[in-house]
Amino acid sequence: MARAGFEAGAQLYAENCASCHGEKLEGEPDWRIPREDGTVPAPPHDESGHTWHHGDPTLFNYVKKGGEQALAEQGIEFNSGMPGFGDSLTDDEIRDILAYIRSTWSDRVQKLQAARTEAELAAR
Repeated sequence: MARAGFEAGAQLYAENCASCHGEKLEGEPDWRIPREDGTVPAPPHDESGHTWHHGDPTLFNYVKKGGEQALAEQGIEFNSGMPGFGDSLTDDEIRDILAYIRSTWSDRVQKLQAARTEAELAAR
C-alpha cells in the first residue's frame, strides 16, 4: 500500500475506531465476556484478537454494514454491538483502515490472513 494510504488508514482508524478498539488496537477490557445486554466489548485488532482470523471480504462487510447485519447475512445471529460505517465512510476509506490494521501484524499473521482472504474469495 502506498504511504499516503497507510497514513490515511491510520488517521481514519484514530477518528473512527480507536474510541472502542483502542489507540494501539488493544480492544476493550474483558472483550470475550458479553455485557448484560448481550453485546460483547470491542475486540483487539492486534494479533491477540481474532480480526486476522477473517478474510478481507468478511472484515469489509463487518465494518460497512455493522456486525449484526454482516453476520446475519452469513446465517449467524449475534448482537456484536458493532455499528455499520457505510453511511460515514467510503469503501476506499474502509479498505484504508483495514490495510492499516493489517500492516501492524507480523508477516506470519499477514500471510495467514491473506490465505483466509483467498479462501473466502474462492468460495464465492
